[in-house]
Amino acid sequence: MPTAPAAPTAIVIGASSGIGEALARQLGAEGWALGLAARRGERLAALAGELLSRHPGRTVIHRTIDLRDPDAAIAVFDALVGELGAVDLVVISSGVGHENPALEWPPEAETVAVNVAGFTALAGAAMRHFEGRRTGHLVGLSSLAALHGHGDAPAYGASKAFVSRYLQALRHRAAARKHSIVVTDIQAGFVDTAMAKGEGLFWVAPVETAARQIVAAIRRKRSHAYVTRRWRLVAWLLRILPDAW
Repeated sequence: MPTAPAAPTAIVIGASSGIGEALARQLGAEGWALGLAARRGERLAALAGELLSRHPGRTVIHRTIDLRDPDAAIAVFDALVGELGAVDLVVISSGVGHENPALEWPPEAETVAVNVAGFTALAGAAMRHFEGRRTGHLVGLSSLAALHGHGDAPAYGASKAFVSRYLQALRHRAAARKHSIVVTDIQAGFVDTAMAKGEGLFWVAPVETAARQIVAAIRRKRSHAYVTRRWRLVAWLLRILPDAW
């Protein structure tokens, strides 16, 4: 009898809650072997146990990771890759965001540590693995906030602009080396997660809807996608707004 094809393998960083958790559930339901990582180990273990009970025989492994310590985060990522073998997809969903109208340093410092330094460390680790195979798919969760600075959350928007530009650079790098590596920038609007803060938010998408659209973008090997898709209208407006408004 012919051997069944091996399941595709994904690592989801930030899988203990929000979009990362929803993505882990959807990828698991679609038959992916999973490596899950997040800072909240108890929540992550509960999710892994649930996925294993729902999908007996599937590979689901989990490890605690903290992007505030980039060197340790790289070590955890490399260990996950070693356990899973060749990894086809890496999603970096971890991130923090603070409204900080007083411009206090601790919230800004944490945002830069996680969204810039931690993201860069893991994006680089993922690309090193993919470049060794000359194939793979890296997905980074950015935000519509990358398109225009917000005075009450300056570090958040700036950090997401960094994420989008860094992913663009990695895409150019892969093309220059003629590798079959896809790099996808997901710019999300408001999604019903703990990070969606503030009064009067509009077009707040259920996290499951956001996850479905992200998986669709992965399936289509998109270089960029707005989530949900209606946010492309807001993105157009943000690009033409004056610098101060």
